[in-house]
Amino acid sequence: MKPTKEEPSLRLHHLPILIWHFTESNFPTFVIPNSLFGFLGALSGSALTTAPSPPSFVPLLCRLPLIILFNWATVFIFDLANQRLPESILEDQLNKPWRPLPTHRISATQTRRLMLAAIPAVLALNYTLGVWHEATPILLLTWLYNDLKGGDEIIRDAIIAVAYGLYNTGSLRIACGGESQPSEQGYVWIGMVSGVILTTMQIQDLKDQAGDRARARQTIPLVLGEQWSRGLIGGFVVGWSGVCVWFWALPGWCYLLVGGVGGMVVVLVLRSRSVERDALAWRVWCAWLVGLYLLPCLRGVA
Repeated sequence: MKPTKEEPSLRLHHLPILIWHFTESNFPTFVIPNSLFGFLGALSGSALTTAPSPPSFVPLLCRLPLIILFNWATVFIFDLANQRLPESILEDQLNKPWRPLPTHRISATQTRRLMLAAIPAVLALNYTLGVWHEATPILLLTWLYNDLKGGDEIIRDAIIAVAYGLYNTGSLRIACGGESQPSEQGYVWIGMVSGVILTTMQIQDLKDQAGDRARARQTIPLVLGEQWSRGLIGGFVVGWSGVCVWFWALPGWCYLLVGGVGGMVVVLVLRSRSVERDALAWRVWCAWLVGLYLLPCLRGVA
């Protein structure tokens, strides 16, 4: 379609770099950890799946790109829906000014039209991957979070926690490759991880307070106060580190492994008073989360 006077020129060959810029901030902190949940979960064998033993490594490794594709394509829909809203553009001008809409590489109208094509394509992809049961509710949560402004309310972390559970379940199903399914204990673990997300995800809001305040978003740091939020994050990171190692009945050195990374998160959160340090705390939190995902694999070797 010919762009209007107000719209930037958009060509098909622009799409790959646009897709990357829409999802760039979520790729290392969301796509990769969620993909590793599925990969490591399948690798743990009977710890999280109905498989009697861990799968062969090479076939599982070959499924890793499909797990990444599921997470990346599905979060792309969320990012389109999230970044096209007027208040989101205002927020990104303060927090993430390099994104496509603040830099005028694409307009909000063009982003909406891109969603019209992308949603059916991603639904078809997820149906082919056998995870449409998980992917379809994610689109509902995307609507609740963005268009119904759930992401601006205090329930935003609850929506994110449910979404993480669906992403992690889908990742594990793809990793199983139809040879097995998530087990009852696997679903319990997925629920525990969603509990971790619910109680500690507010760490991502510490670095974004300027933009969140500009759009009157009700995040925990803004509602309860930054000091309370930092204390809650530190307490829950320490608590979940112990509970998760205990859940898998692992030896003491595993407490040191998980607690060491968790301790770095706590130190950064409690001592940080800058956007840069809070962004670092968020990235270390993602590494801590991957450490939790590794625990089921350690059950057989510890």
